[in-house]
Amino acid sequence: MSTLVILGAQWGDEGKGKLTDYLAKKADFVVRYQGGDNAGHTVEIGEKQFKLHLIPSGIFYGDKICILGNGLVVNPKSLLEEIKYLNDRGINTDNLKISDRAHIIFPYHIKLDQLEEERKGKDKIGTTVKGIGPCYKDKVERTGIRMCDIFYNESFEAQLRENIKNKNEIINKIYGSESLNADEIVEEYLGYIEMIKKYVTDTTALLNDAVKEGKSILFEGAQGTFLDIDFGTYPFLTSSHPISGGVSIGSGINPFALKGALGVVKAYTTRVGRGPFPTELNDEIGDEIREKGHEFGTTTGRARRCGWLDIVMLKYSAQINGFSSFAVTKLDTLAGFEKLKICVGYELDGKIINTFPASLETLARCKPVYEELDGWKEEDMRNIEKFEDLPKAAQDYIKRIEELTEVSVGIVSIGPKRSETIIREEIM
Repeated sequence: MSTLVILGAQWGDEGKGKLTDYLAKKADFVVRYQGGDNAGHTVEIGEKQFKLHLIPSGIFYGDKICILGNGLVVNPKSLLEEIKYLNDRGINTDNLKISDRAHIIFPYHIKLDQLEEERKGKDKIGTTVKGIGPCYKDKVERTGIRMCDIFYNESFEAQLRENIKNKNEIINKIYGSESLNADEIVEEYLGYIEMIKKYVTDTTALLNDAVKEGKSILFEGAQGTFLDIDFGTYPFLTSSHPISGGVSIGSGINPFALKGALGVVKAYTTRVGRGPFPTELNDEIGDEIREKGHEFGTTTGRARRCGWLDIVMLKYSAQINGFSSFAVTKLDTLAGFEKLKICVGYELDGKIINTFPASLETLARCKPVYEELDGWKEEDMRNIEKFEDLPKAAQDYIKRIEELTEVSVGIVSIGPKRSETIIREEIM
């Protein structure tokens, strides 16, 4: 398959970084198509662990072209810190390319993000406060500054000063906070743009040429389907499109060029931040899953909320994304539980429904309808290479996911390392 997107089928944090890193060995290009440094991917190579926020996981191979697409919002300061972090650990970043159409995050975006969350108090969205939403807001409002603008210093500075002036009005009059110093920001960011200019190019042309040439392109989504601005649990979501439809918008390839979509599914469900969560476990089982699965955010360190696997969510996700297959991660975390549960429907006002509601008020009234399955003993699964060698109950768990969702499980992950991956079908 020459073009494949790997994306989260749930609320994010499903382990996409590991899967992208694993499949990138067969790719010529690895592309991020949305989001910003609010994402967090953890990749383990041998005994080393790497945490990424912007740069695609394919960067570890050295010979892959890694692209930050036009659908991203990029903080130059964070990007340069991540480049240095990789370079200091012996990872070459010369193959990194940044779309000249990607928008730039500035300090006023971060400041406005912080102030708005503080203003909302207990009703806050729970953002990572990285300026993502305010930057996308400027993009839609048509006041944003793009990477292509950094090649014209005079107009770049004039536009930046005008934006700072206008944002200071909001910061002062709406939030009652102190103004940002325009001179300091301009000087700082003129320095940053000189260092990132060498990475900026027309990635849309680059990718479309690659499609024509039959190159293998792996698209890497951040966050997950249920954080999509249109199809997620609004308003507790991100400001972009992590779904498969976002690939064309965020990279510039035409929609018909994408040949497959791999949905990454955690063997249970987690989410960060506020909002209804039908299968959430506020008990010892939820705590045990959190501890065993190391369920703490890569970007924020926040503890993730944990619950049983939700098939209603997965069927909705598959419908939107057109998954060609699933990759189920963290199966090893569920080892040791005598019984496991899978949510196969919702009870809403005395009736069983199998669709995912748009309204959060409706979703909050939904009670999970569970099917119970046998668990398997706590054992070291890390050296298992074949699906047939997994415990019988673990095999049955995977097969039941396939039956209920009508999507095949092509990959099963039983640990964070590359070697702890069971391939059941050729994905790319």
